Amino acid sequence: MSRFQYHIFMCTNERSADDPKGSCTAKGSARLQELFKSEVKRRGLQGDVRANKAGCLDACEHGPTVVVYPDAVWYRVATEADVLEVMDRHIGRGEVVDRLLIPFATQPKPA
Repeated sequence: MSRFQYHIFMCTNERSADDPKGSCTAKGSARLQELFKSEVKRRGLQGDVRANKAGCLDACEHGPTVVVYPDAVWYRVATEADVLEVMDRHIGRGEVVDRLLIPFATQPKPA
């Protein structure tokens, strides 16, 4: 049994400016992660939902990258509005936010 109903991990990895994959931190992920954290608190979800910083999630080319467990749903969350939509729809109602899905997250894994 999971300790939290949802666990939100946001990549806050920082790469050099010339790295071809880019950097989630350079794209604002630290600020967005703080918004996830404050929204959890504002909505009274502490104990049920945890919003953490993560190291590299190996998807910075899509960044800023978020993964929500236990659902294993991967999102590109680039704006404050995106954070609020994930909180309202995925965390609040259990709906996947299709428009924010990272493309590899919609592909079936090979057997």
